[in-house]
Amino acid sequence: MGSITNHIKSIFCICTSFLIISQDAKAILPSEIRWHNESTDTTKITSILISASELNAKDPNQVVAFIGKQFIGTPYAAGTLEGVPEMLTVNVDELDCTTYIDVVSAMAVTIGERRNSWQDFVHNLEKMRYRQGKVDGYASRIHYISDWIVTNAHKGFIRDVTDRLSNPSYQIKTLDYMSRHRDNYPALSDSLEYERIKSMEVGYRSHRYPYIKSNALLGKNAAKMLKEGDIVALTTKTEGLDVSHLGIIVFEDGIPHLMHASMKEGKVVIDRLPLSEYLRKNRTVNGVRVIRILEQ
Repeated sequence: MGSITNHIKSIFCICTSFLIISQDAKAILPSEIRWHNESTDTTKITSILISASELNAKDPNQVVAFIGKQFIGTPYAAGTLEGVPEMLTVNVDELDCTTYIDVVSAMAVTIGERRNSWQDFVHNLEKMRYRQGKVDGYASRIHYISDWIVTNAHKGFIRDVTDRLSNPSYQIKTLDYMSRHRDNYPALSDSLEYERIKSMEVGYRSHRYPYIKSNALLGKNAAKMLKEGDIVALTTKTEGLDVSHLGIIVFEDGIPHLMHASMKEGKVVIDRLPLSEYLRKNRTVNGVRVIRILEQ
């Protein structure tokens, strides 16, 4: 009797899982996506996901590093998410530092769920890119990295591990760069979207967050603190802004380097400079935050 009951429970779980997958797949239709090239995008996404699923990775960091490397050489392009109306945009043929991390993170989460289809990826991309997990206008998209960290940590996708590393420092900032530079953001010409952005920024007045100072990442210290596949957010001295650049840590000869979508290089690269030297040369950067994808 017990085995029959367990068998029925197993069938129920399988059916329930199928329903969840079906609901997830229906969460957003292909017609609701702004594709760069639907055919090549879906093919590339599926190919990378299948390869990543065959890794038998020990932890999500290994998946992040692997997926990140699949985009090396991808051309740099800014502003690929902009368009009217606001839609979930998928473009894996052109990336900037934010969309690079956006795409790699959503792929890593998808692999963590033991899924490897482009439909599952776009579902997770929308969940991670938008505050409530659904597209609802320009202001529903997450624009500040602190907001991305808080929101996706709450959803159980990521963890900010900065304060678990050696001797973190703390910074307090009011994040209002977008509303104070309204003219830089065409979408904010819409009064409603502007007010919605201002309302979101209210939650980040005097926002306190941990960071590792650049000078604490010199020499062997960086190698001791960081792991390959860590996502790093470069904190900035710019008023009203928390982070100015994003990348992924990879090690070369035991030394951490930044793998990132580089505007200077015009493509995704593993930077030639060690991370410590890269930080030293960027005078507006004062340190890093370290984020890890969680087991799903």
